[in-house]
Amino acid sequence: MRKSHDHAEGSVTTLHIDSRAVANNILGDPARRRVDVYVPAGHDGSGLPLLVDLVGFTGGGPAHTNWKSFGENAPERLDRLIGSGAMKPAVVAFPDCFTRLGGNQYINSPVLGDWDDFLVKEMVPLLEAQFSCGGTGRRGVFGKSSGGYGAMVHALLHSDFWAGAACMSGDMGFELMFATDFAVTLRALAKHDGSIKTFLDTLESSSKPSGDDIHVLMMLAMCATYDPAPEEYLGIRLPVTTDTCELIPERWANFMKWDPLEMLDAHGEGLKKMKALWIECGDVDQYNLLYGARRMTKALTARGIDHEYREFPDNHSSIDYRMDEVLPFLADRLS
Repeated sequence: MRKSHDHAEGSVTTLHIDSRAVANNILGDPARRRVDVYVPAGHDGSGLPLLVDLVGFTGGGPAHTNWKSFGENAPERLDRLIGSGAMKPAVVAFPDCFTRLGGNQYINSPVLGDWDDFLVKEMVPLLEAQFSCGGTGRRGVFGKSSGGYGAMVHALLHSDFWAGAACMSGDMGFELMFATDFAVTLRALAKHDGSIKTFLDTLESSSKPSGDDIHVLMMLAMCATYDPAPEEYLGIRLPVTTDTCELIPERWANFMKWDPLEMLDAHGEGLKKMKALWIECGDVDQYNLLYGARRMTKALTARGIDHEYREFPDNHSSIDYRMDEVLPFLADRLS
């Protein structure tokens, strides 16, 4: 629902991409992917920055363009921000990157698909050709939670491609995030004879999966992302022993090499090229992400990397309102 009807409405165009990058997944997920593209009123996209929205776990980009009760959807928010002059015009893309395991982390995985390649090699070039937007120095990526992780990792891996990134409550500091969740996952699997297949079959056949089971699903998705094992059922194995929940060093190392904090040594220097880098987190984030965010801003500052850092009084949930600060920042720096 719109907060104001005083601003002109932009357009939302729905495209479909038959992805070769995603077609390699072993989950059976479709390679045909929807992308909703917002263009501000009075523009055809030409010459505008391109911003890409990476949603959090269990979400899909088109969910941000759907009608929303008691709050704005993303196009309505953009209409207000741009129409009021609070934000410079930009084209914004909302790709569907949902998977059978509930989402992904926007990196390449032989299990979930090559989502990094999908974004960088397939989707963005197609949008820039069709809408004459973006281009070198005018591309930005943003997201919350898993999407914030994706934005941060893409900035680290592709600083020559993306010129701006905003990480909203993104995953970092893996040892803080996952410390107890592996034990919770083992207890959940124990109810299904320790079988990942039986657990997933039960969840997928349920008419009302519990929030606890969805959280376990997220942990299985993390395993398929960071430590994929194509020889196992749906490529999933845990990085802990099943009886004592002790970390298996070589498997845990596969996780840790994808922690943005661990990636700084190899890729941090590239962040100095970024025109816009934003990191934020709620000060009572229930997944302990605040401490990873604080470590990140401390490490970036020590390396002389320009960035904006924010802490806000809230937890991890329902923080779309934070886009009122994030989107104008990106659009301004990339315009």
